[in-house]
Amino acid sequence: MIAAAPRLRDIAWIAFFGAVCALWAVLFVLVRNDPAAGAAGMGAEFWASLCLDAADAGFGALWGMWAAMAAAMMLPAFAPTLVTWGDLVRGGMARPHHGLWLIAGYLGVWLGVAGVAALLQGALGRTGLLLPDGRLASGIAAGAVMFGAGLWQFSALKDACLAKCRHPVAHFIAIWRPGARGAAVMGARMGLSCLGCCWALMALAFVGGTMNLVWMGAATVFVVAEKLPRSGVWLTRPAGWALMLGGGAAILLAARPG
Repeated sequence: MIAAAPRLRDIAWIAFFGAVCALWAVLFVLVRNDPAAGAAGMGAEFWASLCLDAADAGFGALWGMWAAMAAAMMLPAFAPTLVTWGDLVRGGMARPHHGLWLIAGYLGVWLGVAGVAALLQGALGRTGLLLPDGRLASGIAAGAVMFGAGLWQFSALKDACLAKCRHPVAHFIAIWRPGARGAAVMGARMGLSCLGCCWALMALAFVGGTMNLVWMGAATVFVVAEKLPRSGVWLTRPAGWALMLGGGAAILLAARPG
């Protein structure tokens, strides 16, 4: 039984990262309009309905796009918390299978965020404020989003949320609830902390383009790195300055006559 426990942990981690890889593979297939996707009903027409024509796309299609994107980007950022959960399991404080409820609570927050983003994209598309690739049509608006995301990097709420993400043990102790339902509630609360860290960065999708794999990959790496307890503290403020400078430059260029 003791020997079986490490194997079960290995299987759980393989399943977790396998799910993350599968999500990124789905996004890659959609972006590339792979012919294989067409056989599954996810070819060029499906891609167009998802991203390239937000004005006509239904809520379900847009929500599916944002849900896949949010899960693919935010599950890797949850891995350190799951490592801590494993430590709690080995210490006898938690049950292994309740980790699924923890993940469900966390993802539930981001699936809700995906719904809000889908509504926003649909509204922007219908008013003509989005380009076909999902970027804001106004350079001034795009610059303002960048500048606002930069400002958020300096906010006290961002710092408070980051502290919880960087030190999940302390956060678990503060919000601990037993059982499966407790795990789901804790996962949701940790999802809200993650949202406080990352919502402004997610909004940059309307600057880089929704479903832009380069932007998504870079944002995922940054989100994961920023939550590291030691090196992450050196990323938050410089990223804020870079975003504010970039946003300010974009506003000035867009406002320039001619």
